[in-house]
Amino acid sequence: MEPKRVFDFIDQQKSLYGGLNVCFANKVNEEWETYSTDKTSEILYQLGSGLLRYGLKKGDKVAIVSDNRPEWSFVDLACAQIGVTVVPIYPTITEEDYLYIFNHAEIKVAFLETKALVNKIRKVGDRLPELEKIYTFNDVEEETSWTSLLSATQDEIDHINTLRDDVKEEDLYTIVYTSGTTGNPKGVMLSHRNVVTDAIAASATLPVDKGNARALSFLPLSHVYERTSLFSYLCGGVSVYFAENVAKVADNLKEVKPHVFCTVPRLLEKVYDTILNKGMATKGLTKIIFFWSLNLGLRYNPREKQSLWQKVQHFIADKLVFKKWRAALGGEIRNMNVGAAALQPRLIRSFWAAGIKVCEGYGMSEAAPVVCVNRVDPEDMMIGTVGPVLEGIDVKIASDGEILIKGPNVMMGYYKQPELTDETVIDGWLHSGDIGELIDGKFLKITDRKKELFKTSAGKYISPQFLENKLKESFYIEQVAVVGSNQKFPAALIVPNFDALSNWCEDNNIFEENPQNLIGNPVVVKMFKKEIAAANKSFARYEKVQKFSLLENEWTVDTGEVTPTLKPKRKIIHQKYEKEIEKIYS
Repeated sequence: MEPKRVFDFIDQQKSLYGGLNVCFANKVNEEWETYSTDKTSEILYQLGSGLLRYGLKKGDKVAIVSDNRPEWSFVDLACAQIGVTVVPIYPTITEEDYLYIFNHAEIKVAFLETKALVNKIRKVGDRLPELEKIYTFNDVEEETSWTSLLSATQDEIDHINTLRDDVKEEDLYTIVYTSGTTGNPKGVMLSHRNVVTDAIAASATLPVDKGNARALSFLPLSHVYERTSLFSYLCGGVSVYFAENVAKVADNLKEVKPHVFCTVPRLLEKVYDTILNKGMATKGLTKIIFFWSLNLGLRYNPREKQSLWQKVQHFIADKLVFKKWRAALGGEIRNMNVGAAALQPRLIRSFWAAGIKVCEGYGMSEAAPVVCVNRVDPEDMMIGTVGPVLEGIDVKIASDGEILIKGPNVMMGYYKQPELTDETVIDGWLHSGDIGELIDGKFLKITDRKKELFKTSAGKYISPQFLENKLKESFYIEQVAVVGSNQKFPAALIVPNFDALSNWCEDNNIFEENPQNLIGNPVVVKMFKKEIAAANKSFARYEKVQKFSLLENEWTVDTGEVTPTLKPKRKIIHQKYEKEIEKIYS
């Protein structure tokens, strides 16, 4: 059977693979608790029946505010099969955004994970006129647990089957509010068809033994990237293990030994930095071997045939260094998909050299979201691009360079915003807002983000993302934002990699642990000037970063400078560091 609605993936698992012993799993009291395909199906019928008993009907809106866990998907799929629209919401958003989304989407029932989230919603409850009921995933005193809904008579099961038949592929499945960097979030309406076709196309790219593979899920399911990826796993008969939290991912990788998982560049950069910092802390021959292997990886190109001497070198590096990288990821990884932002080519080269096939892709919430992805076959991957377009999707480049997307994955529109929808989707073509080109008529390369380009006072266009990616090739730069709109030259706000910087300071006899004092040390500042000068060699004269400011605090979701997928919120960063920017240009 070919799935048409998202809940069909569970039925497909039964018919193609006889059901899996582990459809979903998460860790409870230090033990992995698993749910088979059959058990998952049973829960979906029970939960759907409970929601109907409560009084929900087709078209009602239900919010899920929780980190990843099996219950998240149970609610998602149970609602889908009775025609109820799910609105996923990040637990970390502001009170203002909670109010806007709950009211704009007219949320009737909310599933919340923790007591803290309940308190946050109860606090503004009098300003949420549509909200009728809260259920919780964790046990919260004086609140109703989601488990209270879990029962179903045979008549109720028969009624669920009737309702399932009434759900069509073109029906609204979910409204995904984009976190955005300015203004109120936009509600992206996605149908079953949008998500299902995208998940099936993405699943076809997975290099796994279907029906006998594992995935680790840790990116937020509130973002459609991870949610569609999860459906691609279900489609491919891949067991989905939910990580405990981001801090425990390293431990969970070793326990689960996944074959596939999705991540974002920022997290992959952290993995690489951790490896690098461990190498920098070594001494003598061990350090020499480490950096020899690392430099070998930085020159690696999967598309180029290796000479015998290169193969020998690579064999030695693998035995001494690279196999430890694979072991840290569980030892069985076959494919790591990366999206949501641009990935530095040096990371791709290094991980491929280590036998870890990192495949950069591209998409957007409005396209459900995957549009392109590099594959594990070297013929279908090109470093510096986001890979070939998925089957069933068309991409073309407009006269101004904008990437246009057409296919069954293109959204239904923006919720309650028909004018914006008409501006964004014209004659079936989704206008991405990204600038790019097709290499060899096959590989899509993203060159700029239309809305992020700015002009200097000399009238020269600057692409901050391009400059930032080059600057981040420095071992000592953790995060960076390029500024300079209407100024004479670009400048940079830099959060140092304090672990790498600490190792460098130790080697250079600088004994200072306080970050504030460290970033003000003249010798440290001089070192950063050299790092920026090295990056500037790759830039045109008008693009060169002439000044910078070192910052002591990392940008996080909690402090508001990055989105839940760790992309910089430029407006927030500019506002927060207004004084530093003024000082740069004074």
